[in-house]
Amino acid sequence: MRAEEYREQKLEVEGWPVHLVSYKLGDVYWAQADNVSPGACLARISAPTREQAEAQALEKARKLLSRTRKLPV
Repeated sequence: MRAEEYREQKLEVEGWPVHLVSYKLGDVYWAQADNVSPGACLARISAPTREQAEAQALEKARKLLSRTRKLPV
């Protein structure tokens, strides 16, 4: 099985850069959001449509990043 309809986006969520990747495997869409700087996976979601998968991944990333403190340097 090969990934189809692959798409990458760079977004800002709660003041943090986020890399959002979405693709289709079979009949299911997958979306993964990760924190750009350390590359930590914040969310990996599957859903019947790309829009649902991306929205759910961004919502989970938003929840996690909203709890992360930024310390002044």
